Amino acid sequence: MRIKKRILVYVCSTVIGITAVTFLLIYILFYSYREQSFRKQQQNKIRYTVQLIQKYREQSAEISSILDEQDINDFFDEKLLVYDKEKDLIFSSLDSLEIYSARGLLHELSPAQQSVQTGEKHYDVLGAYIESNHQVYYAIIKAYDAFGYDKLSYLRNVLIALFIGFSLLVILVSLYISSKISKPIVLLADNIQRYDFSSNNEPLSVKTNTYEIEHLTERFNELVRRTNEAFVFQKRTIDHISHQLKTPLAVLVSELERISSTAADEGIKRELDRQVVKAQSLGNIITVLLEISKVEAGQELKKYSTRIDEMIYDIIGELHIIYPGFNFHIKYTPQEFDENRLEVWVNPLLVKQAFQNLLSNCIIYSSENKGSIEMDASQNGFLRIHISNKGATITEEEQKMLFQHFFRGENSRGQAGYGLGLVLTQKILAVHNADVSYNNQGDENYFTVTFVVE
Repeated sequence: MRIKKRILVYVCSTVIGITAVTFLLIYILFYSYREQSFRKQQQNKIRYTVQLIQKYREQSAEISSILDEQDINDFFDEKLLVYDKEKDLIFSSLDSLEIYSARGLLHELSPAQQSVQTGEKHYDVLGAYIESNHQVYYAIIKAYDAFGYDKLSYLRNVLIALFIGFSLLVILVSLYISSKISKPIVLLADNIQRYDFSSNNEPLSVKTNTYEIEHLTERFNELVRRTNEAFVFQKRTIDHISHQLKTPLAVLVSELERISSTAADEGIKRELDRQVVKAQSLGNIITVLLEISKVEAGQELKKYSTRIDEMIYDIIGELHIIYPGFNFHIKYTPQEFDENRLEVWVNPLLVKQAFQNLLSNCIIYSSENKGSIEMDASQNGFLRIHISNKGATITEEEQKMLFQHFFRGENSRGQAGYGLGLVLTQKILAVHNADVSYNNQGDENYFTVTFVVE
């Protein structure tokens, strides 16, 4: 997730969450306050009615009825029942509202339990034990708090409207804040992405007054500087070593050829020829390293139109001197096609070294004295060379590390090498817009080189 979105989500979720909890708490507290306030009004109504009953109980029932009519509008939809100390009904308000829990509440009321509260749907029901002028009364009142619920509804609507408006405001403010905070970070990331490590030695610059971003930019520039120094040192070291080795290798090859030409024994002559091929191969590797070093330094790679199959035939001929008992079976797919599709624009020296590595591995890791090469031109736009042999295969876990530096699989035990041949092969093919892949079936290993051809 981008840092801008992360800041937006964190700020909005925190502030809006706190606001929602606060508004909900306000609503709950007001709901509780409404309930307590209405209970108090009910209690006052009960006491007032009991006092009126005591005052006018000698008068006729008609007077009591008049009092009831006078008070009936105190609460909307109300019923009041008053009982004497024997819990006999002595007063009932005119409202026809039924109190379904009256008997249960009346049974619970006592001098020890002077108040009992309950509810029936939206109605508040209160039972009370009253002592007035040394007389004991029990009263049960049921009423609907129209005014309280109206205020509660109004408060709920106000809080919802405020919450929606405040949430929108928080989102807009958070968008502005996240954009303001993330702008220098995004700018730094974009500049790093566009930074040309191969040719740009200018330090990275980001306009900001944020200390952390300035510090990060400085550290990045320091890292680039040290990386460039290490790269230059590596390149120069390879160049110096390569140049120092090329001369003695050329002398060695020349001397071996001279000795071979004067040798009388055929066995010695063949062995000298093998050593000449190995020395020439080492010289080619040094030249390849120099060429790759030039490419990585930004120089253009020289390419020529090259017949890949002819190159492979040349490599097989050279390897046959070293491994005379090993044979390659070569086939073309399909059997008839335009031979121009075998021509690819490559640097012959580099690509030859890549195929030499693959064919050498095919020989070394084969359980038989034969291997197969297939020139596959069956798909337009692609030329694939499949190299296969029978032998110990590579596990799926090893395949993930096959093209890593210094990696050697279990099948390489007892074989000389440093685990760099396939890495070099992959790098050579990559600069030619080609790739190399590995798979296996049963006891057969397959390496496939794919070129994009026009």
